[in-house]
Amino acid sequence: MKFKILLFFISAIALASCVDIPDFDDTPKIFYNSIDTQTELDTNGKKIQENITVTVDFEDGDGDLGASDSEIADSVKYREWGNYELVTSTLTNGKWVDQILAIDKYKWFPDLKPDGKSGPIKGKLDLHTSAKYFNSSVPITIKYKVRIRDRALRVSNQIVTDSISVPGFQ
Repeated sequence: MKFKILLFFISAIALASCVDIPDFDDTPKIFYNSIDTQTELDTNGKKIQENITVTVDFEDGDGDLGASDSEIADSVKYREWGNYELVTSTLTNGKWVDQILAIDKYKWFPDLKPDGKSGPIKGKLDLHTSAKYFNSSVPITIKYKVRIRDRALRVSNQIVTDSISVPGFQ
C-alpha cells in the first residue's frame, strides 16, 4: 500500500513538472496590442510634446530579441534601422502617406534574454516615440506601421496601429 501511495506522489510530481515548450518560428512575429499618448507639460502648464507608446505582443522561437549597447553601436549591422521600425502614416487629403521621421530612424529595445540562452520567448513590448508641440502646431491624424527584427536580422510581420491625433504641420 505504501508503495502505491509513493508511486502516486512520484507520478503526480512528474506530471506537474511537465511544461509545454512553445514551438514558435525563429522569425519574430508581432501582434498589435494598443497605442497610447501622454501629454508632457512644462512648468507653466504649456504643452511640450505628446509621448506615444505603441504596445505589441511578440513571440520568437530562439529568443534573440533586443540589443546590447555594443550591438546598438554596430552601425554596419544595423544600417537601415534599429531593432524596431516605426513608419508614420499621415492622413493627408483623405489618403495615408507613409514616411519614416528623423526621430524614428533608429529605434531600439533592450536585450530581452541577456543570459544569452536560446529558446522561445513571448511577451509585450512598449515602443516609444514623440511628437513636439510648436506655436504653429495643428492636430493631425496619424497611425504607425511597426516591425521588429532580431539579432540575426530576421524581420517580423508588419502591424498597423489605430489612428491618433498628434501635433503636426499641414
